[in-house]
Amino acid sequence: MLTQTILETARPSLVRGVDPAEGFVGFARDRVRDPRVAFEVANANQLPGDDGSFDYAVSGLVLNFVSNPAGALDEMRRVTRTGGLIAAYVWDYAEGMELMRYFWDAAIELDQHAATLDEGGRFTICQPEPLRSLWAEASLHDVTVVPIDIDTVFRDFDDYWSPFLGGQAPAPSYTMSLDESARDELKALLRRKLPIGNDGSIELRARAWGVQGRT
Repeated sequence: MLTQTILETARPSLVRGVDPAEGFVGFARDRVRDPRVAFEVANANQLPGDDGSFDYAVSGLVLNFVSNPAGALDEMRRVTRTGGLIAAYVWDYAEGMELMRYFWDAAIELDQHAATLDEGGRFTICQPEPLRSLWAEASLHDVTVVPIDIDTVFRDFDDYWSPFLGGQAPAPSYTMSLDESARDELKALLRRKLPIGNDGSIELRARAWGVQGRT
């Protein structure tokens, strides 16, 4: 969780976390009990806080889901003081998020309709140049974009496959919309394509892109 990481690695006097979903906010409140932290339900395009009231504004793995990213960035800029830092990070669905890339490539090979659900095609902002351009167009300075690579290791194929059998994200929803025969075909194709080691484990890269700039 982003808030917990901030608390562990910095010395904030106040952290305010927002999310439009009451369930997520409630979960965060239960998990993080620190007097410096306040969580509330709010929209990215209408952030709580006075103009210039924060030193930093950070969006974690969410900017691609916002209907108006430029508007969200304007709000982050509004609540951040002059000289403050505005940053975000998003998964690289098109290339570096190998967990999803293997899945959608296999799904599209079997069913061209799956391409309409593939986050790699839908979330064009999740690449270095679109992120850099968005920050530059918001008149932010000293803009930098960096990759954030994480090694993800799955114990075996079932460890990789099981998350696709539940949940509301596009990939699990697509998987469970298939009939049993089509689902088994997708499962078999993935098993052939994934880099499965001699011990049965699967090592994949999860890449996010981080961007930051100053007001």
